[in-house]
Amino acid sequence: MPPVSQLNVPNCCLTCWCPCITFGQIAEIVDKGNTPCGAHGAFYAIIETLTCCGCMYSCAYRTKMRSQYGLRESPCNDCLVHFFCERCALCQEYRELKHRGFDISIGWQGNMERQNYGVQTPPVAPGGMYR
Repeated sequence: MPPVSQLNVPNCCLTCWCPCITFGQIAEIVDKGNTPCGAHGAFYAIIETLTCCGCMYSCAYRTKMRSQYGLRESPCNDCLVHFFCERCALCQEYRELKHRGFDISIGWQGNMERQNYGVQTPPVAPGGMYR
């Protein structure tokens, strides 16, 4: 268990009672803003309501996130982690993105704007970089 200083109690509570919101936030970041948080969350909620297997949708995003950041798949496969401990897996993914510098609450676009805020990129010389 991580130290108490690393726990995000509000996120843990939100994920416990409404995992579709946390999943939507995670999926928007992992998808690099291609699909908004609300769409991911709604789709998750529909799958969970109809089949009780929203974990089958969310485990795909865990796999995608692991691939993007070079994370190990251990101690077991992503689908098993989500099937047996869905809410814990979502909290873990949320913490991983926070640790990587994302402010999950502002979405992908907000993070890109924050990252580029006030930073001017000099023009690239034709033919590549020079010393």
